[in-house]
Amino acid sequence: MPSSSARARAGAGGPGRPAPRRPLGRGFTTAPAVPERPLPAPFAALFGLLVAAEDLYLTWLLWVPERRWEWYLAVPVLLAGWAVAGAVLVFRGRGRGALVLAGAAVLPLAGILVLTVVLGLLGGGTAMWSSLLLLVGPVGCLALTLRRPVREWTRSAGSARRGRRRERPAR
Repeated sequence: MPSSSARARAGAGGPGRPAPRRPLGRGFTTAPAVPERPLPAPFAALFGLLVAAEDLYLTWLLWVPERRWEWYLAVPVLLAGWAVAGAVLVFRGRGRGALVLAGAAVLPLAGILVLTVVLGLLGGGTAMWSSLLLLVGPVGCLALTLRRPVREWTRSAGSARRGRRRERPAR
């Protein structure tokens, strides 16, 4: 009968403590497993960049060449910057990146929906169908960003992503 029990083989750390790392030789130890980026995350970031491009396109449509830069043109430019920042955060897996990107997609979605409804009430036509086509960016961005793998990828608790939980100090 073997002298070692299953508990002794599981690790000397005890309950609640991680098992000690075994050396691989010459001072190397096993590194903690780094999670893999989920497949929808790069596509969510790409749709975030599409939202930013649509915001800049709407800025270009609002700009009147006879006048100089007006204050109302800053709003879509700031929204474009917000969408780019959210796309970078989601792509890198930074905390709250999904919330930033979703927030950057909601405002253009609401604006384009209002524009589409107004153009539809005025008689439809090519302008309404063009504004309906602009809905692809924000809707696709929201659909991908709010999926569970992307939300978990951009969770604010970075230690949970590395496979460790925060432990309370012993009293």
